[in-house]
Amino acid sequence: MEAILFISIFISLILTLLVLPKWIKKCKQANLLWEDMNKPGHPKNVVSSGGVIVVLSFIIGVLSYIAIRTFFIDSVNGITLEIFALISVILILAIIGLIDDLLGWKHEGLSVRFRIFLAFMASIPLAVINAGTTTINCIFLGPIELGFLYPLILIPLGIAGATITYNFLAGFNGLEAGQGIIILTFLSLIAYITGSSWISLMGLIMVSSLIVFYLYNKYPAKVFPGDSLTWAIGALIAIMAILGNFEKIAVFVFILYILETILKLRGKLKKYSFANPNKDGSLEMPYNKIYSLTHLSLFILKKFKKKVYETDVIYFIFIMQIIICLLALIIFKESLFS
Repeated sequence: MEAILFISIFISLILTLLVLPKWIKKCKQANLLWEDMNKPGHPKNVVSSGGVIVVLSFIIGVLSYIAIRTFFIDSVNGITLEIFALISVILILAIIGLIDDLLGWKHEGLSVRFRIFLAFMASIPLAVINAGTTTINCIFLGPIELGFLYPLILIPLGIAGATITYNFLAGFNGLEAGQGIIILTFLSLIAYITGSSWISLMGLIMVSSLIVFYLYNKYPAKVFPGDSLTWAIGALIAIMAILGNFEKIAVFVFILYILETILKLRGKLKKYSFANPNKDGSLEMPYNKIYSLTHLSLFILKKFKKKVYETDVIYFIFIMQIIICLLALIIFKESLFS
């Protein structure tokens, strides 16, 4: 009977499939286009903020999940509060991301401090319901009960940290959506293994929408995600980890974004992740130093290939992310299957 819950995944996928082409058409008519910075001449021909459609499809998919549980299976009273808190956080951050998109990244958009402040404020729905488990296991000290410090400090830090850092590794066709598919699919597997099947389904609802979006966002991109999507994906990763109580695994899987944050801080958050495109579409290092994981990937690939293209960098990062996920299964095997 519970197999019908997968209808919510299908609904999210179909909605994205139907609405995203219409969004692309409307944005072209309204000239809501962005430059593709890794293409020769930086053509301004890619539709902006397609992430709005992904988030919309995700929300409707989640609501359909609640409806199916309520009318055909059983009550969802035990998890309803958590689900609506999840939806609230995602919606708040998607709206903030869209505002930042409209203000324009070339004009700095929202200030860094204001973005951080808003990301912290967006965590309030989870904090006020005291989501997650307030006891953490410290390597040297064992279990530590944090009490009210968990919702007041760790939840906001987790949401803000994941949201902001996920947005750092971006700027290449299909990169943000592809990474979201890999990470959320893996965390959905972790949630299922650890007995949180409903959290697993939340992740897969987003993945289904992202798969459709990726088809339009992959090289050569017809639509960009914008902050409305990157902020939503980062937040969902953190929310799944908090509600499923597998924060350690989520942090490990987030290694690439931790590295990206370190590299971005090296450039004082002013260096872009883009590369310098040649006329034939191959890429060159934009700076003398490395300020992004995309720069590092390009630098490494150039040791083995004379010419490196945008897709090479994207797939290289995907491979690194998949390897990290597989390592997580090995490293945390005992705690997952005990």
